[in-house]
Amino acid sequence: MDSTEYTKMAVNSTDDRAWSGCVVLFLRCCNPGSDLLTFYKDMHGKFSVFKVIKLTLTDVAGGLDGYEILKLHDADPFLGVELKFMDALPCKRFLDSYACGSLLQFLSQHASRLLTFPDGIAMEAVLKAGTHILDDSLQNPELCLQHIYQSQPVRLRDDEVTQLEQQLQNSYAPPIQTQQEVPKNCFLFQKRVFDDRPLTPADQQRFAAHVGRDWKRVGRALQKNCRALKGPAIDNLAYEYEREGLYEQAYQLLGRFIQSEGRSARLGRLISALEESKLTSVAEIMLDIQPRE
Repeated sequence: MDSTEYTKMAVNSTDDRAWSGCVVLFLRCCNPGSDLLTFYKDMHGKFSVFKVIKLTLTDVAGGLDGYEILKLHDADPFLGVELKFMDALPCKRFLDSYACGSLLQFLSQHASRLLTFPDGIAMEAVLKAGTHILDDSLQNPELCLQHIYQSQPVRLRDDEVTQLEQQLQNSYAPPIQTQQEVPKNCFLFQKRVFDDRPLTPADQQRFAAHVGRDWKRVGRALQKNCRALKGPAIDNLAYEYEREGLYEQAYQLLGRFIQSEGRSARLGRLISALEESKLTSVAEIMLDIQPRE
């Protein structure tokens, strides 16, 4: 059964109110020397932990819409993250990513980059909706959606989360107000000048490791100026490498772009496509930009 079918089943089997529901995601690091909760309790580390969680949710829920963080709290030894979903589809994507382990993979990647945790650090999670531990029901996604739907929020968004959301918005550079002259063989990103260069196999691997399910969206942006990606090419790649998974699909997409465009397949074009696709966090990773406190 595809995602649309069982999402409809979950919605139709409840009452007529708009779909919404709550889960609490409990997170912790398995490495004794890297404590997520301790970082969160630190005044300077709190924002970085919040950004790690926001980037992870963006990766697994397919964007920024359809959910919000209500509260982060101390659930020693875990950090508790209370989430409200206002749409069944991003909730279903979240559940899928949690069930297959990609949520913890994205969390580990972002924590390694933003919190200076060791690369590939192991993470542990528990997912609850009301009194139900959803980890026991992940093989039945419709039942999980039912439990989440039946768990309604008991609070508005916490003031601390509101402040962290605002700090996150302010951490991104404002739009360029006046045109800045960019040297030849360079490009502009977040008001900074970067050297443009042909894409490399290392870029291909990094892109594939971080873009996740959004690879097709980036492909649509690249295809506007790449004949090899026009028409059914992207859908064909999705079908051909479906069994290999998202990494291989994204890897082959960028490989097709590089093979077709040659030395014109440059980093600046990829960053532009990521910006157009609203994947700023992936663009930052591609450019190895460290987070701003």
